[in-house]
Amino acid sequence: MNLKADNISFSYNNNKQILKDVSLSINSNEVIGLMGDSGSGKSTLCKIISDHISKYSGEITIDGEKISNKGFYPIQLIFQHPEKTMNPKWKMEKVLNESWKPSSDLKNTFGIKDNWLNRWPNELSGGELQRFSILRALNPKTKFIIADEISTMLDAVTQVQIWKSLINYCKVNNIGILAVSHDEDLLEVICDDIVYFDEINNI
Repeated sequence: MNLKADNISFSYNNNKQILKDVSLSINSNEVIGLMGDSGSGKSTLCKIISDHISKYSGEITIDGEKISNKGFYPIQLIFQHPEKTMNPKWKMEKVLNESWKPSSDLKNTFGIKDNWLNRWPNELSGGELQRFSILRALNPKTKFIIADEISTMLDAVTQVQIWKSLINYCKVNNIGILAVSHDEDLLEVICDDIVYFDEINNI
């Protein structure tokens, strides 16, 4: 299975173009790194690919077919700041089950403790919340994961745990990953190949 972003261009207004003719391809058995400076437009591209931004020029396809935005979207975006993506009035079990109901074994794999499920988002740390964000994105209908700086705010031990669990699950389930970061050392460890954002953004 192949995800392709073809000639993606985007402007917030007529005076500031963020993306110009950006093209990118990811296979479902790959972890591809996307490296670039903060503020360069990487997150905007992530939001376009995952259907969080709908007004752009270009095309996003899977195996050459346009993707329907009705129902579950098969490209899931995991954000850097998980606390901004969760309803603060929902306990964590509802936050997780909004997407799907993973098994107890899978929750254990991602280090989610049973007593966290009855807590509010503000009662958990950033690393704990990010584990929920990742598992929530791994709905059985997910075909590709866009991981946008998902471990930047975490300590080194938590980074390793989170990336190991995510990559292992995706390899077994044939889910492609676009790992977005400005940390080249991290990308060299976890990725099959690295794409440099300033080389594909033709501004």
